[in-house]
Amino acid sequence: MQVHAMTSDFNPDVDIYNDYKESDVSSLNGKVTLRERVNAVYKVLDGLRKQGNRSISNIAMNAEHKATRYNMFIFSSSNVNILIDGGEKREHGLGRKSEPLLSGTAYCISSCSMILLNKIVLSSYGFNAGISLMFYQNFISSVVVVVLALCGVASVERLNWKLIRVWIPVNIIFIGMLVSGMYSLKYINIAMVTILKNVTNILTAIGEYYIFHKHQNQKVWTAMFLMIISAISGGITDLSFNLKGYVWQILNCVLTASYSLTLRLVMDKAKQLTRSGSLNEVSMVLLNNLLSLPFSILLIFLFGEWEYVINVDVVRIPMFWVLATTSGLTGLSISFTSMWFLNQTGPTTYSLVGSLNKIPISLAGIVLFNVPLSLPNFFSILFGLFAGVFFVKAKM
Repeated sequence: MQVHAMTSDFNPDVDIYNDYKESDVSSLNGKVTLRERVNAVYKVLDGLRKQGNRSISNIAMNAEHKATRYNMFIFSSSNVNILIDGGEKREHGLGRKSEPLLSGTAYCISSCSMILLNKIVLSSYGFNAGISLMFYQNFISSVVVVVLALCGVASVERLNWKLIRVWIPVNIIFIGMLVSGMYSLKYINIAMVTILKNVTNILTAIGEYYIFHKHQNQKVWTAMFLMIISAISGGITDLSFNLKGYVWQILNCVLTASYSLTLRLVMDKAKQLTRSGSLNEVSMVLLNNLLSLPFSILLIFLFGEWEYVINVDVVRIPMFWVLATTSGLTGLSISFTSMWFLNQTGPTTYSLVGSLNKIPISLAGIVLFNVPLSLPNFFSILFGLFAGVFFVKAKM
C-alpha cells in the first residue's frame, strides 16, 4: 500500500517520518530500500540549502533526532512483524504436529467405545439378538455414508453389479465375522476377547504363507508362539469360562483371518471394476454395510430373531436405542478415524497403537463389568497383551 506525501517542501519542524512516508514503504514488513534512504538524504540536503538562515548544527541535530525516531519505528514495526509471523508459524507448526496425536486419540476412543457399547447392549441389557443388532448398526452406517456422499463430504465409488458379484464372498465372511464377534462378546469378558483375538494374527500368517508364499522371520513366529501360550493359559485360568463364548470367538478368529485374506485376493479385481480404478475405505464401508442388509434380514428370519425383537421388553427402553445407535455411529467412526490416523502416521505406527490400545480396553472391561479375576488369569491377560505388542514390533 502506497502512502502519498502530505507536502513537497522540506520543513525541519515537520517529522522526517512524514517525509519518509512518501516512499513506497510497506506497513506490513517495515523495510526501506537503499534507494529510498538516498532519496531521503537528498531531501535533507535540499532543505538545508533552502533554509540557509538556520543553524546547520541545529538542523543536523533535529534531523538526526527525527531519523532516530523513524529508525525506532522501523525497528519496532519489524519486531511486531516478526512476532506475528513467528506466532503464525508456530501455530501452524503446532497444528501439524498435533494432528497425529488427535487422530490417534480419536481412533483409540472410537475402538474402545465400540467394544464397550456392544458389551453393554448385549450383556448388561441381556439382548439376545446379535444379528438384529448388527443389522441396525450397518443400516445406520449406510445411511450416514450415503448422506455424506450426497453432501460431497465423502468420495464414494458408484456401485455396479459386476463389482457386487465379486464382493459377495467378502461380504458373506464379513457378516459371519460381525455376528460371531457379537456372540463371543456376549459370553466372554472383554479382556479374554482381546487375548483370544491374537489367534487371528497366527491364522492370518499361516494363510499368507500357504496362499501368498509370504515368509515370516523368527521373531514373528516366536511372538505367535507366545500368543498361543497366553490364549491357552488365559482360558484355563478364566474364572468366568464359557464354552459357547469360546467357540464363537474361535470361529470369529477364523472368519476374521479369512476376511483379511479374501480381501487381498479380490481387491485387485474389484478395483478394475470401478470407474476410477481404485476402491477407497469409504466405498468399502458402504459396499460391506449395504450388501449385508439383505443377508442380515434373511438370517433374522431364519434364526427367528424377529419374534424375539418384537416381544422383548428391552426394545421399549429409550436408553437401549440410544446406546445401540451410538454403537452404530461409533463403528462407522472407527473407519474414518483409522483412515485419518493412518494418513497422519503410517502402517507401522497404526499397527503398534492398535495393539497397545488393547491394554486400556482390557482393563476397562475388567473394571466396568466387575469381571471375577484370579491372579494367574490377570498375568495371562497381561502376557497376551504384551505378546501382541511384541508381534507388531517383530513385523516392523
